Amino acid sequence: MDEPTGDPGPPEPDTKETAAGGTGMTTGGLARRLGVSPTTLRSWDRRYGLGPAVRADGRHRRWTPQDVAVLEAMCRLTSAGVPPAEAARAAREAAAGTVTHERRAAPEVQNPPRPPAPQVASSAALPADDRPSGSGRRGQAAATLPLGDVRQECRGLARSAVRLDAPAVDSQLTSAVQRYGLAVAWEEVMVPTLHAVGRKWASSGDRYVEVEHMLSWHISTVLRRVTPVSRTGVPDSAPGPVVLACVPGEQHTLPLEALNAGLTEHGMPTRMFGAAVPAEALTAAVRRLGPAAVVLWAQARSTASLPLARHVAATQWGVRGARRHPMVVLGGPGWAGRSAQGMLRPPSLNEALSVLKARYESGVPVG
Repeated sequence: MDEPTGDPGPPEPDTKETAAGGTGMTTGGLARRLGVSPTTLRSWDRRYGLGPAVRADGRHRRWTPQDVAVLEAMCRLTSAGVPPAEAARAAREAAAGTVTHERRAAPEVQNPPRPPAPQVASSAALPADDRPSGSGRRGQAAATLPLGDVRQECRGLARSAVRLDAPAVDSQLTSAVQRYGLAVAWEEVMVPTLHAVGRKWASSGDRYVEVEHMLSWHISTVLRRVTPVSRTGVPDSAPGPVVLACVPGEQHTLPLEALNAGLTEHGMPTRMFGAAVPAEALTAAVRRLGPAAVVLWAQARSTASLPLARHVAATQWGVRGARRHPMVVLGGPGWAGRSAQGMLRPPSLNEALSVLKARYESGVPVG
């Protein structure tokens, strides 16, 4: 996989004494903090006047905390889909308001005014990583993650994740669910960004591990936040809940969390057991709950056990003469290529929701 354009390169000290005796962040250090390239910072300086207040020895840039605050605002706005020129103007205006307030409190502090930002006639004049695209439409890769042809929301989410900007990540994930619904937000915003992080992690050694962990945690948080409480007071004649469990040895729970949220959103009761459920515990839960269906997730072929799936499908409950057993649904790439007669393998979240909803609403027992 290609390396991201404008990689910040070898580390350099984040701060250094300036000619005036203060300290300032270097361009490389600031680029790593924001998750953009030094080339992008120089472009924003040249095009929009978002340059550093201090240039040591007349050449080396040193970014003050005020400069950093302006650029953080710029990054948040562009991640939200605001065109760069408008984002720069808003970031400068917000900074100007802060500076005015500080000057009133301390009149002796004087800062030279920033030059006006040059106007950009069209997005075609921008570097590739600065070109805006329409909200909700598909655009090219963002920041340092190779996203490809994805929704614009992926672009902003990737930039915020690389910057480790937790508030922005949470806000963008919540907004995507509210705008598109859970299933579309999962399949077209969350999953492509997660895959991009995973590919970058695999190709860059241990880099971006922290990005993957933070993004996964926030996706899990948002999925649980939008998950309604399973309905209570279900009649005794209604089918049992849908049981969701990762097979033994499997730790990837996010797809199951998305399915759990979608099922409860549709009014179906669920029991989520999470990662690496022991076979004995899973069998005991099936006998106790009498579920309408059991979803078994396996991310890898090494964890996808057909004997376990067949054992769960054959697990029975009820009185003699009226025994029942669950419908088993296999989820995850680990089951690919496996012959699982009598078990379903829906290819997407929407398909899984449709299959399980139809099964639950039919109320037809599996004999």
